[in-house]
Amino acid sequence: MQTVPKTLLEVIRYFSDKKNCVEFVKNLRWPDGSVACPKCGTLKVKELATRQIWQCGEKGCRKQFSVKVGTIFEDSALTLDKWLIAMWMISTCRNGVSSYEIARSLGITQKSAWFLLHRVRECMRRGTVTKLTGTVEVDETYIGGLEKNKHSWKKVHGGNIGNKVIAMGLVERDGDVIAKVVDDTTYTSLSKEIELHVEKDAKLYTDEWRSYMKLGATYDHFVVNHGAKEYVRGNVHTNTIESFWSLLKRGLKGTYIHVAPFHLDRYIDEQALRFNLRKGSEFNRLEVVTAQSIGRRLTWNELTGKAATE
Repeated sequence: MQTVPKTLLEVIRYFSDKKNCVEFVKNLRWPDGSVACPKCGTLKVKELATRQIWQCGEKGCRKQFSVKVGTIFEDSALTLDKWLIAMWMISTCRNGVSSYEIARSLGITQKSAWFLLHRVRECMRRGTVTKLTGTVEVDETYIGGLEKNKHSWKKVHGGNIGNKVIAMGLVERDGDVIAKVVDDTTYTSLSKEIELHVEKDAKLYTDEWRSYMKLGATYDHFVVNHGAKEYVRGNVHTNTIESFWSLLKRGLKGTYIHVAPFHLDRYIDEQALRFNLRKGSEFNRLEVVTAQSIGRRLTWNELTGKAATE
């Protein structure tokens, strides 16, 4: 690739050539140029250039395959150009892209666009986890409808969170964020996630929530008291993770409108990847998402929860 596309228009023009689509995915999948059979792993393959596919040369295999086999694109009727344009859009737009907008832009049904977007989010899911270090901010938030917009009999009273979902976030200052749905905000649940994702020598910054108060026994722990209207004390604050929650909720409320709790983790993964790659270029984000599509699958039954009942 001589010129890297920098705008949506350039991306559309570039990937309108099927050869460019195949080469783009091929170079990310087999960066050393050695194409391997996804079924048996042999390098003894022959390219069928006119069809832009390969054929395995092993007698016991002889399978024909394209760059889509063994990726999130496998068994999809959508062409690679539509996939890559959609992946550019979702990895670039800070507040996300709705399935209706993708459907209009690509000329597909809303149902197909919704399925496509969730498969792209599967590619945006965090893989190997490197523990956070240095200065790490930790916070939790409740995601759900605004209380003022609910019927009186649906409103949350006292300490009850109603039908809201709890999300926990950990962010390294000037680094990556790790965010996920958690069952509750008890010390047991929150400390388990902190121990899993944060190095012991890190400095932890949290608010005054009681479940964080025991962390001083394990970590260098600093607290900012939001209840006393204290939001910054020198270098002690949780503004970074709170800004991430703000970005996430802006997308959930402004773009997606309604997100089922069953799928919330995927939307969090989507926002986390954009946040973690914020210092790179738009094309770099597309490369990362495409590279992470290799070896991942998400069927309709898995996405809709039907696979668990079969």
